[in-house]
Amino acid sequence: MEQTKKSTYKLLFYLKKNELKKNGNAPIMARITIDGTPKTMGTKLEIDPAVWDLKFGRVEGKSAKALSINQKLDNIRGRIDKIYEDMLKHEGFATAQKVKIKFLGVGVMDDAILKVFNDQNNEFKKLVDKGKRSQSTYSKYSTVYNHLSEFIRERYHRDDMAFRELTSDFIREFDFFLRIDKECTHNTVWVYTMPVIALAELAIKKGLIRDNPFEDYEISMEETDRSYLLKEDVETLLLLKPSKPRYELVKDLFIFSCFTGLSYIDIKKLKWSNIQSFFDGHQWIISRRKKSDVSSNVRLLEIPKRIIEKYRGVTKNDFVFPMPCNATCNKHISKLIEEAGIITEQKVTFHTARHTFATMFLTEGVPLESLSKMMGHKNISTTQIYAKITSQKISKDMDLVAPKFKAMENAFLIQTENEEIELLNEAVNVLEFYDDEEVLV
Repeated sequence: MEQTKKSTYKLLFYLKKNELKKNGNAPIMARITIDGTPKTMGTKLEIDPAVWDLKFGRVEGKSAKALSINQKLDNIRGRIDKIYEDMLKHEGFATAQKVKIKFLGVGVMDDAILKVFNDQNNEFKKLVDKGKRSQSTYSKYSTVYNHLSEFIRERYHRDDMAFRELTSDFIREFDFFLRIDKECTHNTVWVYTMPVIALAELAIKKGLIRDNPFEDYEISMEETDRSYLLKEDVETLLLLKPSKPRYELVKDLFIFSCFTGLSYIDIKKLKWSNIQSFFDGHQWIISRRKKSDVSSNVRLLEIPKRIIEKYRGVTKNDFVFPMPCNATCNKHISKLIEEAGIITEQKVTFHTARHTFATMFLTEGVPLESLSKMMGHKNISTTQIYAKITSQKISKDMDLVAPKFKAMENAFLIQTENEEIELLNEAVNVLEFYDDEEVLV
């Protein structure tokens, strides 16, 4: 629709001096005036009134803070100007109220990213309350929601954004926000951006948008060194008599994980009904991983069987072990490692036992396919990480041995150099011989 008459439009930034904050700063407000009708709104910015330029509606000076706030004000002005121009172009008219509502995102909340995210989290919480999903996963989603909400407020000066407003720049800027403002590591950024990407895919399924705005964004997990104990370290810990009785349970649980590959949460939810005699006459743990809901079937060797029997009848319910909280387990494990005199490059936690199971049994010849099934991995590529770890261990062992052969290598190099010199001299003599022959001819 074409406009018939362009309305009068003005945008002014000013200070709300009658509502100073405790630090003495005044909120910066925005006033949109169209055809003489004004509408005001907050910018979520504040500044010391002493450095405010009343005439130009900006912060005076070239300090880092002044430049930062002025840049944000320019960003706000640019977005409001565009909303106004788009309304004139597509609707033929604009009002201060309509521009304000569009800028704040009011009225599009049903298809806004934070609203959909919050609804998803609420549904997920219900599954957590029923014991069907993990509390830790819910906590992760809540953290991502808080980061995303803060990012939208700071970067876009909004309380929410419609999915149709999202561009490829949005996810890249959120990535930058996590790395710089929140000081997240690369793998944490990977973990935190995945739910946001999933929201965009959900929006497509709901028909809120047609294309994924984050389609060109790529990020993958970087492989990191996973802490694990060597077989002889496990034996040392197995034979250790803890200094305090309360360490005994945690030691048994840790050793149990070293021989079953079960994580803390999977041991915590392990029930006697999960322990069954299988087709081969041996006892097996038949369960599904809490984290991924993938089946994890592990045949019990003698050590984990004895640990299970040690705690038979201790719990009043169907659970196999009385489990301390994860923080207590990690605290006691640190003490046990210290008492056992085990030296490791990385900190040992309860989850180290799961990594130990993988590397220890892989080193002893268990095929990757079998190990993947026991650990409940969705993809064998996850299990292959442990194959790389064992290769790295061999490489590090060779690095330790290499200096012991240094003298032999030096002697070999000297001998080789002498032989090369002798061969070179012989070659020169041969050439001189043929040169003399040609002269005689």
